Amino acid sequence: MKILHITNHVEKIGNGIVNVAVDLACLQSQDGHDVAVASAGGEFETLLARHNIKHCQLDQSRQPLNLLKAAWRFSEIVQQFQPDIVHAHMMTGVVLAGILRQAYQYHLVSTVHNEFQRSAVLMGLADRVIAVSQAVSDSMVKRGIPENKLRLVANGTLGSPRHPNIQDYQPLPLHRPAITTVAGMYTRKGIAELIAAFTKIAPKFPEAHLYLVGNGPDRSIFEVIVENIPCAKLRQRIHFEGFQPEPQRYMLATDIFVLASYCESFGLVLTEAREAGCAIVASDVDGIPETLDNRQAGILVPPKDSQSLANVLTQLLGDPVQLQYWQNRAKQNLDRFKAVRVHEETMNVYRELVKNYSVRTVMDTQEVLLMKTPTAPMR
Repeated sequence: MKILHITNHVEKIGNGIVNVAVDLACLQSQDGHDVAVASAGGEFETLLARHNIKHCQLDQSRQPLNLLKAAWRFSEIVQQFQPDIVHAHMMTGVVLAGILRQAYQYHLVSTVHNEFQRSAVLMGLADRVIAVSQAVSDSMVKRGIPENKLRLVANGTLGSPRHPNIQDYQPLPLHRPAITTVAGMYTRKGIAELIAAFTKIAPKFPEAHLYLVGNGPDRSIFEVIVENIPCAKLRQRIHFEGFQPEPQRYMLATDIFVLASYCESFGLVLTEAREAGCAIVASDVDGIPETLDNRQAGILVPPKDSQSLANVLTQLLGDPVQLQYWQNRAKQNLDRFKAVRVHEETMNVYRELVKNYSVRTVMDTQEVLLMKTPTAPMR
């Protein structure tokens, strides 16, 4: 099968959407499919090339003149590659591919990652719409996407071709007990509430430190919040670590991992924190309960509630037995988060659309065998 993925970029900046797209492309190529990726480029181009995946330059920035250029460039890519499937992972890509679909006779698949964005409804332009959690699927139905278009393929990146196995990482020498989040520095990620919760518990647990791993446009807001904490010693226990290409090294040295988001379609980072054996505390919103096995693998708290978060952190830090229990629970039932499973289920979605794929493959195989079979000598 010929598969073309469209994403805004392939930069190595911790973007979950890009990571999932790159994983799929690599695993599909390993499985023998002809795969290309169209994007504005980035560090993952090297990885794609190692997997024999063609990268096609496509700038989808949303200026009117550039969008016209992007449509022309995309048509060139499609003419050259002639895909059976175009898989769009972001809104601009699905619009471009949707406009040109009839002219080039490919099947269009989209994946909805951030359904809370108003523009997510445009992902419904595709022939099949993949939802990364049941919560996302339910939300898209409410927003008018036909159920017969929707397919649930729960997210998962464990065993990704992008990085080594978790056992191959060396933990960092963090101050313990360590409370960590790995997230974009956005207000909606609940960073301010996490800082507030930490300041509430810090006097009772003077050895505890908070690590904020990630970058984003609201980082300066959070830095000001910390700068305004009256106690200098407390300020020194809150660490802004910025973007880290190997967050696993933080997770392996972390006692409690927190994701305090206001909204979260799935929470891929939680699966990585689970694999590293962190006790998990996260917001009870959207797809997070699914990611935590419906409270079996982590503790859920209301969003935007620093006091509830502080209460749970106090319980865990004050009770080593309970802390160990949740660290052990986090590591259970992880097979369903493997990237290979996501690849297999995504291929099933493609096969629904390319109905003659299996028949065509059999015929091609028979032709190859006939060509290789020696002709019997004439008598």
